[in-house]
Amino acid sequence: MTLAEIVRYLIALLIFLAFLAASQVLKFIIGTYATKFAKKTKTKIDDIVISAVRIPILITFVTGGAYIALRYAEIPSEIGGWVFPLLLLSMGVAIIFGAMRIMSGLVTYLGEKYPGMRPAVPALRNVMNVTVLAVGLMTIMAWLGISIVPILTAFGVAGLAVALALRGTLENFFAGLHIMMERSIQPGDFIKLESGEEGEIVDIGWRTTRVRMLPNNIVVIPNSKLASSTITNYSKPEKEMSCLVQVGVHYDSDLRKVEKVTIEVAKEVLKEIEGGVPEFEPFIRYHTFGDFSINFTVILRVKEFVNKYLVVHEFIKRLHERYAKEGIVIPYPIRTVHLKKK
Repeated sequence: MTLAEIVRYLIALLIFLAFLAASQVLKFIIGTYATKFAKKTKTKIDDIVISAVRIPILITFVTGGAYIALRYAEIPSEIGGWVFPLLLLSMGVAIIFGAMRIMSGLVTYLGEKYPGMRPAVPALRNVMNVTVLAVGLMTIMAWLGISIVPILTAFGVAGLAVALALRGTLENFFAGLHIMMERSIQPGDFIKLESGEEGEIVDIGWRTTRVRMLPNNIVVIPNSKLASSTITNYSKPEKEMSCLVQVGVHYDSDLRKVEKVTIEVAKEVLKEIEGGVPEFEPFIRYHTFGDFSINFTVILRVKEFVNKYLVVHEFIKRLHERYAKEGIVIPYPIRTVHLKKK
């Protein structure tokens, strides 16, 4: 071995040791300063990234230093033929591992921030990991000089076939993600569908949403149909809601007395019946001269949608009884027939 070769090997060793020392310094900086800084911020994203890249960065620094040092040392080609690809593979695996940890952490964080997304977190995490792994492996193959064009072509054809075969499933999956991210409806909300069904949302899954109807039946709705339909959410922006009752009285009625009596009955019902809002001041609004009655709307207030059935039931029963005592007539349909004499 000549003196020049010895010097070259020593410089290569110093290069590797410099990278190794730099990795330890970087480890200290990440573990001490970066971690403390991340804990002071409001978001958890930086904590997730720092925790995920700590080990991959160290591995990348060490393997990268070894790669550069061996290149400088000009090791024999029979050794470098398998050492260099192995080092590149190690660096690629470290980067893939870090990227997968970052994506998994971000998906988990989204599941914690948006509770509606929790059912889809495992499936979404698997999709992200598979995607990162596939992209990473193809990148490594490109580093190693392996042509990835045939693989990309095969993946393209296979992906198109899978997408066509699972079109409905994928459509429901992404519609479910949209529903969970938007949070316009959530488990526990009472909704009315465009088709007329109404009930409480039990669960929003990655493919379907389950709604418990009033007869205690479960309706399973594909997420794609739910996302494209018009929905009335009785739990948003709050569960407390107005309850409207339509009433009609005879044309001969004293409307001031009708208003007074109706409001008295409404207050009594809201205070005594469970589900009513006792502090709410009910009121009425006359709106129509009908064919045989003067029609008006009574506005009540209930704590949530399902309470309206009992409140309306009791209000109609008591109002009918009170009208009978006060002499207020709720008329039957009346028609006047004029007979023309010859």
